[in-house]
Amino acid sequence: MSATHVTTFDGRPALQFERHLKHSRDKVWLAVTDPQQLSQWYPFRVTGLEPRTGGRMTFDDGEGTIYSATITDFDPPRLFAFDEHDPDGKEREFDDHLRFELRDEGGSCLLVFTHVMADPAIADSASGGWQSSLDQLATQLDTAG
Repeated sequence: MSATHVTTFDGRPALQFERHLKHSRDKVWLAVTDPQQLSQWYPFRVTGLEPRTGGRMTFDDGEGTIYSATITDFDPPRLFAFDEHDPDGKEREFDDHLRFELRDEGGSCLLVFTHVMADPAIADSASGGWQSSLDQLATQLDTAG
């Protein structure tokens, strides 16, 4: 089961997804923070991740563009969030902010994923993309045993 809704986060437009995953919070935490596992379902391959608040992340879109991000929250195994920076170096008022909150549900986990968008015009396409990515995450968790 999943739920998706448009909301605001710090006064900015955001998409929020809830996924009830039949896996432990620790297992889901690894799937969202381990670069190898994250690369299997996230839209971009993770090429670097410093697991700490203030740490840097880098992503490769496979088409020659490298994205960078700054980790804003790293509280294992509850909260992982980062600001993804514009790869063109163009100054924007805000960066995209991505937030993974994990909550225990007995032996399962509730994942609350929030994408705070720098450009709200992308909401429709981003929503479909995230639905697909989160489906891949669930499949990856299920097949990993």
